[in-house]
Amino acid sequence: MSKLGNSAGQFASDRNLRSYHSYINGRSASSESTEWVYVLDSRSVLDDVFASLALKRNLEQGRVRVERYPESICGRVAKADRALVRQAVSAAAAAAPRWRAFPLEVRLERFGALLYERLVRQAEEIVEILVREGNPLPLARWQVSGMLECFSAESIQFYRSQMLQELHRDGRRIQIRRRPDGVVCVNPPQNAPLSSALLAVTSLMAGNTLVIRAPRGAPLGVMYVLQDVVAPVLDEIDAPPGTLNALCGDPGPMLSTWLEEPSVNDIMYFGNSENGLRFEQRCISAGKKPILELAGNDIVAVWKDSDVDLAAEALSESFYGSGQLCMIPNQVLVHPEVADALIEKLLGEIGNIRPGYPDEADVLLTPVLRNEKFFRCLDDALSKGAELICGGHAMQDDGSRDPHGIFLEPTVISVNGLSKAREVDAVRQETFFPLLPLVIAESAPDPELLDAFIAYVNSNECGLRNSVWARDTAVVDRFVNETVNGGLLKVNDSHISFLAGLPTHGGTGLTGGVFGEANYPMLRTSHVQGVSISAGSRPREAVFDAWRKVFGTD
Repeated sequence: MSKLGNSAGQFASDRNLRSYHSYINGRSASSESTEWVYVLDSRSVLDDVFASLALKRNLEQGRVRVERYPESICGRVAKADRALVRQAVSAAAAAAPRWRAFPLEVRLERFGALLYERLVRQAEEIVEILVREGNPLPLARWQVSGMLECFSAESIQFYRSQMLQELHRDGRRIQIRRRPDGVVCVNPPQNAPLSSALLAVTSLMAGNTLVIRAPRGAPLGVMYVLQDVVAPVLDEIDAPPGTLNALCGDPGPMLSTWLEEPSVNDIMYFGNSENGLRFEQRCISAGKKPILELAGNDIVAVWKDSDVDLAAEALSESFYGSGQLCMIPNQVLVHPEVADALIEKLLGEIGNIRPGYPDEADVLLTPVLRNEKFFRCLDDALSKGAELICGGHAMQDDGSRDPHGIFLEPTVISVNGLSKAREVDAVRQETFFPLLPLVIAESAPDPELLDAFIAYVNSNECGLRNSVWARDTAVVDRFVNETVNGGLLKVNDSHISFLAGLPTHGGTGLTGGVFGEANYPMLRTSHVQGVSISAGSRPREAVFDAWRKVFGTD
């Protein structure tokens, strides 16, 4: 892989240490305080987790010098205070009128094409930073792949079709267009902040200006992609300073400041459902539009005629990142006639999923530092009649079982019957660890089972992604036509893959809150406006145009 080279980030020394200040009003806020958030190299963290956590704490409290640990530290990001947060919001508000006046062709099509080119050019460097922050190499490439689809020519064409539609009638140009909300603030999640921040960048295409918080747990990739990838493209198209602003800081104070600032219009919040739904109410009370990305408890339905080999391969995605991703399979509905064959194939797929250092090409598991919830959830399932099929132990990075290990074995349990499946915590709730329940349906005639499968999917409290494996076109059609829950439905495909034009996030219920739907940030941060342009119509005639066309008289 390439070396991390010079960029807009400033270097604290001649070593390979990337340092970023806040980015406000088109420039680095280098005069800010030098309270830093440090990012430790993922290999050093795995070598000694607790010593690394202590080192990070001591660095951030100023107790030790950076130069003493040249191999352990890969970057740092300045921590912003409330004054800087307000400056960023003010810069975004000042830029908003100028930026939204840019033609759609520039801020959508040209910006999107240039950004895609730069993402391709800097993809390897993005991947390297993600890996150094702890993302396994395949998952880092998966995230970049998703962003390439998000800004592909096909996606840009779809966005354009949604932003402006036009028809002609009676000498008038009638437009249905979307207009920007204004200043959009974004709070990405800790587990995938870089790709989530890039997803939010599509809000710029609608004519919004952005303030993005880089999470303290993984700020380096966010700052890199915003300052070294997105900002240069904005400069190239002469976007006004303040169109994009990026800061790192504690979530509570920053979110509160955004709520207090009258010029903030929308807030995009990633987090768990309990906190997110409370934050939704705070947004509404403050007159802000809440755009929520919360829990996912995705369902995969496997019908009796499915391609079991491919279905098992898709189910193995449940263990990517040790299940600490919102859009992976979380539970499986299995037709009883295919259950044994599916389990056999799934066990074979799980054999290829292993822990290790993130920069190793075949590593897919990540550390789970606090595993108490995993064991409580597993114990709950087993106490309620679930059967342990595989896994169930902590392990070291070499795969050896160890109760003190920071990795968890990919774990599969079987739950008998749909009727009481949601009494099991691992089925009812989102799990953020590598535990996959297979809910094996009761034997019944296929028409009854199909009704039960669809009803079960639609009654899920969370609705992010759903997917179906079936060959029978009538079964597929039933799922496609009758599944109303969730922001995305995949049929006979990877559950987590990205596709041009389709949403990457967003859903219903506890996933998206009261206003939840598929999350196209460009659409969620804009609103519909109708326009009629006439060369000069006679008002009295216009009032009765439709009546006259039908009945021939006023």
